[in-house]
Amino acid sequence: MRRLVITQNITLDGSIEMLGDWFDPQGQADMSDVLEEIGRQQRQSGALLVGRRTFEDMRGYWRDLQDDETGVSDHLNAVDKHVVSSTMTDPDWDRTEVVCGDVVEQVRSLKERDGKDIVLTGSIRLGHAMIAADLVDGYRLFVYPVVQGGGRRLFPEGFELGGLELLETKAFVSGIALLRYGSR
Repeated sequence: MRRLVITQNITLDGSIEMLGDWFDPQGQADMSDVLEEIGRQQRQSGALLVGRRTFEDMRGYWRDLQDDETGVSDHLNAVDKHVVSSTMTDPDWDRTEVVCGDVVEQVRSLKERDGKDIVLTGSIRLGHAMIAADLVDGYRLFVYPVVQGGGRRLFPEGFELGGLELLETKAFVSGIALLRYGSR
């Protein structure tokens, strides 16, 4: 059985919505240790689960990116992608399946397949739906040393979740920290 892991870039004040320019995957200070961690996580990942907007943003940036030193483009081009959409018919990216209908049941079905982790990133509404359906097995949060002062959060307003287990913390040269939690 596969695990569903939410991986998010998050500000110190808890926002995952990028209202400013605090996140630039290739234009920040020394990110070599962060990229090493991302590579480690990619090796544990067998699939990507995203909503349509996040998918279109990723496809527009990563799919045809040349000379990508981060390795993200190669990984995304090679991994199975599941895009949740009620309007998309042709995802126009190899190894992509459009998920529509009862998303919760379809993600349950994806989790029952053999393979590596399914990673959900971006896609705030989809993340909220997976959290509410109790389908998330873990959280990997890259905390950026930025206070944005607003924006949507990882967890929906009023949602309570207890019982997470801190599995790992890691500090990076850039000031970014990784917090990894698992469900008990």
